[in-house]
Amino acid sequence: MARKSRKHNTAQAAMPVSPFISTALYIRLSVEDNNKRGNSIETQKLVLEKFLFGKPELRLYDIYIDNGATGTNFNRDGFQRMLSDIESGKVGCVIVKDLSRLGRNAIDTGYYIERYFPSHNVRFISVTDQFDSENPDNLHGGIILPLKNMINEAYALDIGRKIKAQARQDMKEGKYVGGRAPFGYMKDPDDCHKLIIDPVAAPVVRQIFQWAYEKVPLNRIVLLLNEGGYPSPGKYKMQTGEITHHALAGRGYWQTWTVSKILQEDKYTGDMVQGRTKTVLHRQVPAGEENLIVVTGTHEPIVSREIFDAVQKYRAEVAEESKKHPVIPYTPNIFKGRIFCGDCGRSLHRQRQQCNGSYRFHCLTPTRVHKDKCSGVSISETELIATVLDILKRELAAVLGDYALLLNDNIQKQEKEAATREKINRAKLQFNQSREFLQTLYENLMNGAIDSEEYFVLKATYEEQMQAAQKELSFYENQSAVRQEQAEKCKNLEKDEQELLAGGSLTAALIERLIERITVYPDKQVDVKFTFRAEFEAFKEAEAE
Repeated sequence: MARKSRKHNTAQAAMPVSPFISTALYIRLSVEDNNKRGNSIETQKLVLEKFLFGKPELRLYDIYIDNGATGTNFNRDGFQRMLSDIESGKVGCVIVKDLSRLGRNAIDTGYYIERYFPSHNVRFISVTDQFDSENPDNLHGGIILPLKNMINEAYALDIGRKIKAQARQDMKEGKYVGGRAPFGYMKDPDDCHKLIIDPVAAPVVRQIFQWAYEKVPLNRIVLLLNEGGYPSPGKYKMQTGEITHHALAGRGYWQTWTVSKILQEDKYTGDMVQGRTKTVLHRQVPAGEENLIVVTGTHEPIVSREIFDAVQKYRAEVAEESKKHPVIPYTPNIFKGRIFCGDCGRSLHRQRQQCNGSYRFHCLTPTRVHKDKCSGVSISETELIATVLDILKRELAAVLGDYALLLNDNIQKQEKEAATREKINRAKLQFNQSREFLQTLYENLMNGAIDSEEYFVLKATYEEQMQAAQKELSFYENQSAVRQEQAEKCKNLEKDEQELLAGGSLTAALIERLIERITVYPDKQVDVKFTFRAEFEAFKEAEAE
């Protein structure tokens, strides 16, 4: 998933005034660090917590951990979550064990230390490097800091080159270097680079090749697999524990691309064919035939070379035949990702009609999964657009009427805004008073005006008052912002309604902005869930408080 760039987002996050600095501890462990005890997650955490213990002004907010994440880029879940908290004003200090934990990319690491953190008023500390951005006389600034970042980047590049070189050598020796074995095989318990037959999955692969050898179409093979109860590769590997995350297992059904991928896999003939892809800018891309490494007879075959070659020949003939037909581009699907079957819940497939070039939406479950799993849904795109447009106009009129009752009563609106401003001012006053008392409390202890027992009691009281005032302030400021935001949304909805009433068409942009989900039922009844209805109900509930 692509991450949002923050390199040009230098807007300063508003930090609450406090005698304490909300602090984030950032920990990163990459694959190459796994065997280094000094960089383990536990060791890093211990070093950071020990450092934090000696800095009472730094109050821990959260610990952000990226386990098994490369330092050559910053697309890491823990790091990105920390940036979001920084931009929300929740974090005012970041501490790492050493600079290499932050990153091994000299340019980007330097950007965060020298530009991003200062622009957000965030203090940055690297413990073992003895670097603290708050110290203007830090001896490790100037030339030394960029130099360390360049050394870290060079180290990462060197490690990457060594890993790639070793992987290429293993491929040449006929060793399997993939993370998981292909469906139909398993890794030898005594040698993770060797493939052995999986007695459960291998017969499924043989059956797929047999059907393909008999020229059974892909769609038919998929239906036979699903109706026959054969577990899909993702579901099977989930059952065996080879996959632990549900997102990697898919929905548990066979699909045409899964079967197609199996039918292209040379490894089922007993030959080790590797190097089809390479990494470019952290993404897997096709590497070309010159990058392939083929070692024959490395493991037991599941299908014969004769059957495999016959299947490839037939598939090539089918592909060549399809190229003879003129390719007519599909028109944009304005309902993409938002239209579902009301019976089985699957996304509806958009198909062009050969007879007249029009489009229909229908459910693939009866023809791809199992005929008894869904009664089937089908509706023409023209009918769907007309129906959704009619429902949208009615719902816009209804919700705009509801908005009018809440927003257009000027007297009530002014009274609510005045009351909110008064509560905001009161919370600010309470916060500032408590802060002033807290700032002078230590002086009173030193000059004998209060004893240590009174000091700690009053200190806890003022801190509690500040936290309560800050919480109240945030609540009412957010309430005021929500009210303004909803007023703006109401204006936009009015504009959308006017354009539709003037004969405007249903567009992908309009659907993305206003519609969350469209459900079509077997009787062609259409149900539409609107985003703005849920937003209004939340606003109405907030206004009632």
